[in-house]
Amino acid sequence: MKPRLAFIRRAYMPVVERAREMFEVAYEDRQLTADEALRLVEAHKADAIFFTSTFKFDADFIAALPDSVKVAASASSFLDHADIAAARARGLILTYAPDIATGCVADLAFGLVIGAARGFGLHTRTMRERTWQTRTMGEGLGTRIWGKTMGVIGFGRIGRAFAHRARGFGMRMVYHDLRRAADQIEHGAEFYPDLKEMLPRCDFVSLHTPFNISTRHILDRETLSLLPRGAIVVNSARGGLIDETALIELLESGHLGGAGLDVFEQEPSFNPRLAELDNVFLTPHINSATRETRLALGYACLEDIAAVLEGRAPLRPAGEGIDHLNLRRRAPAS
Repeated sequence: MKPRLAFIRRAYMPVVERAREMFEVAYEDRQLTADEALRLVEAHKADAIFFTSTFKFDADFIAALPDSVKVAASASSFLDHADIAAARARGLILTYAPDIATGCVADLAFGLVIGAARGFGLHTRTMRERTWQTRTMGEGLGTRIWGKTMGVIGFGRIGRAFAHRARGFGMRMVYHDLRRAADQIEHGAEFYPDLKEMLPRCDFVSLHTPFNISTRHILDRETLSLLPRGAIVVNSARGGLIDETALIELLESGHLGGAGLDVFEQEPSFNPRLAELDNVFLTPHINSATRETRLALGYACLEDIAAVLEGRAPLRPAGEGIDHLNLRRRAPAS
């Protein structure tokens, strides 16, 4: 008999079809609650679970899983929605796909830069509402990108891919992280160990750091206020990295020139005041939403599930030192 796999989140259908060739699959084409997911897993006597970053794979859920479940694979770049320690304590193997979405997430992030800098939020609304009128030379003006300074918070794989794209637009790069990157991957970007020192030098700032207890509201009223007047904030990482209330107030006051946001504190809800601001460009958490990436994410999960159920090591296990909601960031090397 084939191993038994339960999907507890909706997935890209070509991935489900591939899974049906490899496993006995339980799949409902909807987003399941935790209780519904448990019932599906139990009824199917699942050996494995497929889930996504929209499912809270927490300690309570893990503890309630039947003993049949040996591996759970998340089609995501991060595991801040999963309790890695609880899974490890239970003997459950967790996998994810940290490298696959890098390019598409970086593409979307720079799209937010362009959209926020050139006022796409306002201009697309003007076109859809058929209210376009000829403007004078001083109306509808955006901000030039080339020649400006981009600050990157989090210089991991996605932050570096984003910086590569920003350099192509002639931007000067500065970054903040726990430690300085190696020369061969820094490519001339200037390192700031102190975020508060970096922010006043930034015309733009883009977030690419994991979300955890020490990065929550890394951009709050104090740090946002350190940005120069007219600066633009971009977030395609996790909504909780920014204090949305403070962000809105600084956008309304004119201290911040604009924002490009793909993620929000209370997804899928978000503060409606953001949608009312002409200097904000919004997308609905689509950073990895391309056919190519979603297919590759799903296939990576299936590959690792098959490996574990065949007694082999997965290629992409959740390991020690992965940042997630319940782990503090590691201290800089001395």
